[in-house]
Amino acid sequence: MSSKDIATELTNYDWELFTAMHEVELVYYIFGRHKFPGATTANLERFVRHFNVVQHWVVTELCLCEDLVKRAILLKKFIKIAAVLKEQRNLNSFFAVMFGLSNSAVQRLYKTWERIPSKTKRIYCAYERLMDPSRNHRAYRLAVAKLSPPYIPFMPLLLKDMTFIHEGNPNYVDKLVNFEKMRMLAKTVKIVRGCRSQPYVPSSPQRGLADRMFLDGPATRLSTCKPCCFCSHDLKSQYITFIYNLCVFIHIC
Repeated sequence: MSSKDIATELTNYDWELFTAMHEVELVYYIFGRHKFPGATTANLERFVRHFNVVQHWVVTELCLCEDLVKRAILLKKFIKIAAVLKEQRNLNSFFAVMFGLSNSAVQRLYKTWERIPSKTKRIYCAYERLMDPSRNHRAYRLAVAKLSPPYIPFMPLLLKDMTFIHEGNPNYVDKLVNFEKMRMLAKTVKIVRGCRSQPYVPSSPQRGLADRMFLDGPATRLSTCKPCCFCSHDLKSQYITFIYNLCVFIHIC
């Protein structure tokens, strides 16, 4: 299967997770769900978990491949997948793939990196600059500022921003509500709303394949105001099954 098809399926599934998440889940997640009776952050946690799974998938695939030539081809393929994800404005999975490629276990594969064409290396280096955390991730923020919706933001950084705002500012000042803190949090939440202000149209003709590939299946928005019952899952077996499906998926011709 081509890099574009794989990236498209990742983007389609990311959009299902992203649109299922309610903005108020961000507030519940940062302040602590226990402070809001009946609240749930299940969709947000599912979205964050998917980021980690994709990141570990990249590392696992490359480290398990023992053949040097095949591993170099696979490494080039992942860089191409990252390029398509960026083109599709799926920054969440884009960073997940890039974080996987920048993992120390992958970076130590010196002979594999030496086999990558110079053009592909230049593309990878350009993407690495977007990951630069200096000046509060200035490179990423400048790139995002140029995007128009719909797009999927880098969710871990949004959560990090909200955490810093929450922990660095008191809820009350002189026994009065700290509205400046609330405005800063609201500004971050509005970013999520803005990303989804325009509809996303799936571009893959193989829509059913994504449902078979991902164990979780289509996402469903859950109420953030009333208690909900969730089926228990064995997270370890779920992760193993998901990785297995991705391994099969990436090797489809």
